[in-house]
Amino acid sequence: MTTRRPTPSRRSLLRAMAALPASALVLGEMPGLLGTALAAAPPSGSATRYTIVPFLDSNDGTVNVYQSDDATDFRLAKSAAYTPPANRIRDASVIKHTNGYYYLTYTTHTWQDPSTTIGFARSTDRLNWSFLYDYTVPIANLSRAWAPEFFVDNDGSVNVIVSCSTTDDEWIFTPYLLRATNSGLTAWTSPVALAGIGKNHIDTFVVKLGSTYHAFTKNETTKYIEYATATSLAGPYTISRTGNWAGWGSYREGPALVQLDNGGWRIFFDGYGDGTYYYSDSYDTFTTWSAAKGLPAVSGTARHFTVVKETVTGGVSLPRNVTRSFRSVNYTTRHWQTQSSLLNLPVVTASSTAAEKQASTFTVVAGLADANGYSFRDASGNYLRHYSYRARFDPNDGTSTFAKDATFIARTGTTSGSARFESYNYPGYYLRHYNYQLRVEQCDGTELFRTDSSFLPVTAWA
Repeated sequence: MTTRRPTPSRRSLLRAMAALPASALVLGEMPGLLGTALAAAPPSGSATRYTIVPFLDSNDGTVNVYQSDDATDFRLAKSAAYTPPANRIRDASVIKHTNGYYYLTYTTHTWQDPSTTIGFARSTDRLNWSFLYDYTVPIANLSRAWAPEFFVDNDGSVNVIVSCSTTDDEWIFTPYLLRATNSGLTAWTSPVALAGIGKNHIDTFVVKLGSTYHAFTKNETTKYIEYATATSLAGPYTISRTGNWAGWGSYREGPALVQLDNGGWRIFFDGYGDGTYYYSDSYDTFTTWSAAKGLPAVSGTARHFTVVKETVTGGVSLPRNVTRSFRSVNYTTRHWQTQSSLLNLPVVTASSTAAEKQASTFTVVAGLADANGYSFRDASGNYLRHYSYRARFDPNDGTSTFAKDATFIARTGTTSGSARFESYNYPGYYLRHYNYQLRVEQCDGTELFRTDSSFLPVTAWA
């Protein structure tokens, strides 16, 4: 594809801190604590599931649960899923523990009030939650403990990173580390400040890759998200990127990262100054980032969240090395068809010519860039790929770019048995028909888009 991925007032202090996350996450060596998903497309019959549990811009007394199969198109799974027995719930962080339970930890008071506790809740299914306890953070002269975030390290230890301030300067926050001392997550070590990040940094989120901890933290003076690294979770961290280094702009907070199925990393953050929740992707170990985009459906509604990623049953099951035709879900007489190397959506019926039926028949094979994904060959042996966002068939030139352009991840469609085909190297972009032409377009979170991008595999016409 020639069009590549793009490279990448102050509110009052109190208002700016209305949703203060400080979060951490590690993926890879202990995936059971966070889910079971790895950096690969889900196998046949399985699906990727991303879950967020945000409080609402209009209500910090409850949380909704949303889920997505692509980390872009989040849909409501349950509204008002958890309301604590007292106080508030803000900045909820979610994990799945090795005991099979999902856990939340959260801020227990609204931003105006002193808040010396953090809350904990538990669920068997992500949708129905039970209150566990409120934990008093043992810091002398503590004024506020905000945005506790789970962190699961490679050794299996469960940690919480929480932003805390003291009564001598109640609006200057420092990230502190707590470590669980039992498997029930009811006892914790004494808080230890993360060295090197320093005061007046909030919303610290850490991802561990190999032996390096990568921290994303908001500088509360400049309102930019900064980047730091360390060889120990507690630090010392070295901040190496400041200002507008990633092109996200200022008045951004609440960074949270998750790894996508294609191996890239996605950051979510709250553009609290303009009411937009953003996401941006990186494929070079956090050096460069795509232009930030508003998250469909939940932007403007959801506030600070983190993401738990899992591989679950119930995904698309599409056999490989067989021939199939693909019928539009909302235009049921129209099928994929190769026309002058382009993929279009004409009417195909029993009375169509043999040539038209052959042009509407495709061999489904393992994805060229990911064997759990899918690629599609026409009768001449050319592969379906996107090129300047248009779907077309070309010979495989053996390059990694072609392999990625020609690989699609199957997501569940809008009707039984149907599938949506997400671009492997443009996450959140799907094969979608428009004016009976097939293009790769960005999901906008609407039901029309989901339907236009859903296709039913049927018996091959030829």
